[in-house]
Amino acid sequence: MIQSMTGFGKSVTQIPNKKITVELKSLNSKNFDLNARIPSQYREKELDLRNIISNSLGRGKVDLSIYVEYTGEQTSTNVNAPVVRNYMQQLREIVNVSEVELLKMAVKMPDSLKTERDEIDEEEFEVIETAVKEALTEINKFRSDEGKALENDLSLRIANIRQLLEDVIRIDPDRVDAVRERLRKGIEEIKEQADENRFEQEIVYYIEKFDITEEKVRLDNHLDYFQKTLDSDDSNGRKLAFISQEIGREINTIGSKSNYAPMQQMVVQMKDELEKIKEQILNVL
Repeated sequence: MIQSMTGFGKSVTQIPNKKITVELKSLNSKNFDLNARIPSQYREKELDLRNIISNSLGRGKVDLSIYVEYTGEQTSTNVNAPVVRNYMQQLREIVNVSEVELLKMAVKMPDSLKTERDEIDEEEFEVIETAVKEALTEINKFRSDEGKALENDLSLRIANIRQLLEDVIRIDPDRVDAVRERLRKGIEEIKEQADENRFEQEIVYYIEKFDITEEKVRLDNHLDYFQKTLDSDDSNGRKLAFISQEIGREINTIGSKSNYAPMQQMVVQMKDELEKIKEQILNVL
């Protein structure tokens, strides 16, 4: 079963004095690309979190956000009292305003507030790690649900191409007759009496040159292989992309050899279905 690379997961955890929210969002990408927005005190653990996420998600452009909300009396930002007093003293010498106004001006000055960097302990990191894994469970479920929709759409497109291929096979004898008739009319127009044996030899040569039997067989095999890969347990967008290229090669060859308007119209429809397949595969894990 295939998985989409698009997904979203969220986990909220409460610990003493803190509420920790973890959000994960992923989009399609050729490789694994993580953008982490996390508080500075957790930066030393970023590599550990990156490995956990990479092992779970495989590919995709992933955004990791960790938000910390202090719920108790504790806060990471405090007033730098000595600096504020010094600013107020200097301001008194410059402006003649009330103490309240001096304080308002002082707290806006650089270094008036200081943020203490909390050291993360192992117990707290275990909580964060668990929250990340919970968010990963959600995002993987999201990816699987999206994958089902992708699988249904891809199967429909492959079925449409297969039906068009059957139509191509059905009208192929008409194409041969049309070629024969076109050659016969061409000879009549130049008012030449054609040797019947020679004419048939030319027809055979012409038909062999534009014969699409091999392309029809290979295209049918590629469609079977695509569907088999789609139904397998492993999600493999790269493999599906390669098979779709092979499908396109056979469709293009049929189009170039057809030399028959009704068949060329069917080839155009095949190409349209294949383009939609290629667009969808970009989002398959």
